Amino acid sequence: MLAERGPRRAVGLQEYDYGKVRLSPGPLQARFEVNKQYVMSLTNANLLRSFYLEAGLWSYSGNGGTTSASTTSMDAPEHWHWGWESVTCELRGHMMGHWLSAAARIYAHTGDEMVKAKADHIVAELAKCQEASGGEWLAAFPQSYMHRIVQGKWVWAPHYTIHKLFMGLLDMHTAAGNGQALGIIKRMADWFTRWTGEFSREQMDELLDLETGGMLEVWADLYGITGDEQHRELIRRYDRRRFFDALLAGEDVLTNKHANTQIPEILGAARAWEVTGEERYRRIVEAFWRCAVSDRGYLATGAGDDSELWMPAGGMASRLNTGQEHCCNYNMMRLAQVLLRWTGDAAYADYLERRFVNGALAHQHGDTGMISYFLGLGAGSQKKWGSPTGHFWCCHGTLVQAHSDYEQLIYLEEPEAGAITVSQWLPSELSTRIGDVGINIRLAQEGQHGVYPLNGWSVDGMIAITKVDMAPIPTHRPDRFVYSLTVTCSEEKELALKLRLPWWIKGKPQISVNGVVEAGPFTSSTFYEIRRTWQNGDIVRAELPKGLTAEPLPGDSDTVAFLDGPVVLAGLVEEERRLYGDPQEPELLLVPDRERQHSWWNTGYYRTRGQERGIRFIPLYEVKDELYTVYFPVANGISRT
Repeated sequence: MLAERGPRRAVGLQEYDYGKVRLSPGPLQARFEVNKQYVMSLTNANLLRSFYLEAGLWSYSGNGGTTSASTTSMDAPEHWHWGWESVTCELRGHMMGHWLSAAARIYAHTGDEMVKAKADHIVAELAKCQEASGGEWLAAFPQSYMHRIVQGKWVWAPHYTIHKLFMGLLDMHTAAGNGQALGIIKRMADWFTRWTGEFSREQMDELLDLETGGMLEVWADLYGITGDEQHRELIRRYDRRRFFDALLAGEDVLTNKHANTQIPEILGAARAWEVTGEERYRRIVEAFWRCAVSDRGYLATGAGDDSELWMPAGGMASRLNTGQEHCCNYNMMRLAQVLLRWTGDAAYADYLERRFVNGALAHQHGDTGMISYFLGLGAGSQKKWGSPTGHFWCCHGTLVQAHSDYEQLIYLEEPEAGAITVSQWLPSELSTRIGDVGINIRLAQEGQHGVYPLNGWSVDGMIAITKVDMAPIPTHRPDRFVYSLTVTCSEEKELALKLRLPWWIKGKPQISVNGVVEAGPFTSSTFYEIRRTWQNGDIVRAELPKGLTAEPLPGDSDTVAFLDGPVVLAGLVEEERRLYGDPQEPELLLVPDRERQHSWWNTGYYRTRGQERGIRFIPLYEVKDELYTVYFPVANGISRT
């Protein structure tokens, strides 16, 4: 039985409970499985090594007895975790929290008992480490790190690392039903209450100017579960007033600042509003979104950061350097989901889609599941892949989280209005109960013809190329994404389906119910509502026409990135190339290329036309080791051939 989630403020939309949504077979599920295999490949000994060392249990066997240290480390050091998880790295231990979060959510979505057993065992071992350390403190590094930062001595982000551990333990409690995890957090909260109780407000403000990660979110989550005034007080203490008050005053306190410090703090403010109702926290979140997104603008992928620093508003042309960072991408996805829940505004779902397709998917190697810390968008970029056990960058951690929880993005419920919202068009199935009488309803979403923003083999595609007594395959690649939603219900039920009409639609969508076409109106960046009494077997079909878009680079309107629907395209070229033509008519610059692959359409494959030298374009998320370029200067006129 899964633990209850903490309370939230009454908002319009909410995610479905874990396990209610399942991915359908296909490329997205394959990426989930690759991630799951990686999560399970990390050994208990390696994950726990630094915790054992700090707790004085280096020689602890993990089976109720002790052995020599040499026996504990039967495998040679070359098989240990290195990089940022090395026993010599101050950030060691951060991966443990990410791992627990990923494992908890994988179990919650799949019910895989092997994943739960492994994660439960690790939580039990962490409890033993806490006990050996005096009953409160738990980390992969000593308490002295915390005392040093109070003294103004540099330590690499101990708060950040502890936040990851707390986050993982909270997910083990709420998503995997592990009660022991909550006990560990409560005891460590006692340590933080006593430690921070010694500081003046000025000292606390100085402390919060260091990288505290999502500690505010941790205390808000904990307070939401316990209602304990001690945990409410920790929310107050970890309120970063210098930053928050400047945002509320309308100041740009982001440009050239560390994005992955600030976004988790805002997620903390969001959660603080949900559990306390203090309106100031909501205003902080809204002020941040204006400063970080609405007023700043963003690249074609949705990113407003390069090298983890916020780029200047409207001045991003000179910042196409290292590239966007995965942690920032993941945390902005989370924030967009929060604001979508609060407001029901489809613009947040549109933004999340950009970040998901061109961030989470593009940062992950589709075959190995490994992470590219940064994702360059400038000329001659190349993804640098981390190794399974040799790097453990911060983005290694958000990688395993991002790919363990696709399901929560797809559907949202609106109990007060009796509505199901389809937020993301991703093949999946929702199974839930509606109303007091508990009517069972299932909603199965499919992408017909394999036309959704991931290319790959499908059973339907195989049938289409072998059977002749069915509708013919279109001569060329379809110019639309086509989805169906099949309703299965135990009895008739009136409710609303709200379907997102994305920002990238070109032309008039067609939506039908059981073959009867809806009249509309259809407006992009909105949810189209169909309210009716649904019967078993009803089918909704949504055809969303798409096309090429050329988006200007903020700060340089003559330089553009090309998108096919929501998918950012990468030109396979290692240097900047000027293209000639009209960016308002990108379909004259790029034409379909290699459009058909066996039983599916290659969505997003293009090549240039009428240019001095040809360039192939593929989806950014499909790039592996190739050199590539996303932004191209375009001059009106005819190519100089």
